[in-house]
Amino acid sequence: MNRRLFMGTALASMIARGLPVAAQGGVPSLLEVARATAAQDYVAPSGVLPPPFAGLDYDAFRGIRPIVGEAALLPQGGSFAVDLLPPGLYFPDPVTVERQVDGAWADLPLTPELFDFDPRYFDSVPQEAPGAGFSGLRLRYPLNAPDVMDEVAVFQGASYFRAIGQAMAYGLSARAVALGTGGATPEEFPRFTHMRLHEGGGGSIRMEALIDSPSLSGHFDMELFPGMDTGMNISVTLFPRVRLDSVGIAPLTSMYLKGPMRGAASDDFRPRVHDSDVLFIENGAGERLWRPIGNPAAVETSAFSDNDPRAFGLFQTARTYEDFEDTEARYEIRPSAIIGPLGNWGPGAVMLVEIPTGTEFLDNIVAFWRPEAALEAGGEYRFRYRLDWTLADPDPDSPAQVIQSRSGREHEYPGTRRFVIDFTGSSDGLVPDLSVSGEGAVPDMLDGIALFNLPDGRGQRATFLLTPGNAARALEVRLVLRDAGGAAVSPVWLHRWTRKRDGRE
Repeated sequence: MNRRLFMGTALASMIARGLPVAAQGGVPSLLEVARATAAQDYVAPSGVLPPPFAGLDYDAFRGIRPIVGEAALLPQGGSFAVDLLPPGLYFPDPVTVERQVDGAWADLPLTPELFDFDPRYFDSVPQEAPGAGFSGLRLRYPLNAPDVMDEVAVFQGASYFRAIGQAMAYGLSARAVALGTGGATPEEFPRFTHMRLHEGGGGSIRMEALIDSPSLSGHFDMELFPGMDTGMNISVTLFPRVRLDSVGIAPLTSMYLKGPMRGAASDDFRPRVHDSDVLFIENGAGERLWRPIGNPAAVETSAFSDNDPRAFGLFQTARTYEDFEDTEARYEIRPSAIIGPLGNWGPGAVMLVEIPTGTEFLDNIVAFWRPEAALEAGGEYRFRYRLDWTLADPDPDSPAQVIQSRSGREHEYPGTRRFVIDFTGSSDGLVPDLSVSGEGAVPDMLDGIALFNLPDGRGQRATFLLTPGNAARALEVRLVLRDAGGAAVSPVWLHRWTRKRDGRE
């Protein structure tokens, strides 16, 4: 087999300089490479691509297709196959893709002959593309039928990746790590520079990757289990070059344009447009938090302090075609993603960043874990977790599950907003526990609280009015249903109300 190491990468540099790296099946350990790379100065990629990959627009980039047997549908052990993805457009930086095939390691040099180029966009194609590398890879597996190799996961762009299970369409994404998300300074995007794909078998496949950026290097180790739900066991080890005060662990990135909590954000025929609509958290104390996400007027960052969280994730809770009325996007079959930390993560906070958007084509929602203590330069920090891509409900065992959340102006009372939250189950014997907090918050801001059964056994509805007045720019509203003994029977429903920039809610 043709096996080579791309010169100019951290791996090649270590070998050339004789730095010690532990062997793994005859190849250097990427974990040791990451550890040693952190001690070296960061070398940024040029960002310049040669023809035919340079200067492409969206249509031309989509006109480059991996050829089956050359860069597409390459057998990867067991029932898995891999596609190697071309560079161009948003993906100029080279990624070394190293594959284990029949027990041996090989990486395939990128050449234009591995791809088919649509003649509508390419008059001629050179035989070589010096300096270009693959932009990532796509994993395939017979998810829905034994004779069809469906896409199951894609790793492309910075350290982004996404996956699906049976009968799903791609939606939200995950990342290996986030830096500075939602902060006052520009966000930094660490990237995968070297991917190592192990042979699949036994219904799973393992991939490692080297992470690099000005502020850190790292090692990403994932085992993927495709199925009805697709699961990933992930270990991320970070080696900071500098002190990191705003690191994001297990970040999830999604899109929310409009929905019943604020439908006027976009004037089109669809009742909802979003990949996710709820942040769900099960904190270390066993409390379940349900936070509808939104499309705010200005960037909003929320922190949910915790110690050793049990789970958090971004969920798509609307699951019928009628919820979206979109025959192309099929938002109702886009997956939710839930993070299950393994081991002790200690004190910190689940962070939610909501960014204004006027289009469904930009991700504007990010959720991640931020450790309380900074990650110090020269240290080594490992985080292990389970990531599941699923269509399941986030809180199936709750006696009173949240069905939907709605809000709208109360026209009879200017400056007042009505909220409606529907739950499963019966309201008999239950009491709504409603409160508001924030600068200038007073109990009188809340009024008209009621809890009653919906017709025809459709569940129960809690409704209330919020009148912020002039005292607050932001308020936190909290609602939970309790039984006669005071025990919570529903998740804790949370909402952040914010005043728009023009001074009106």
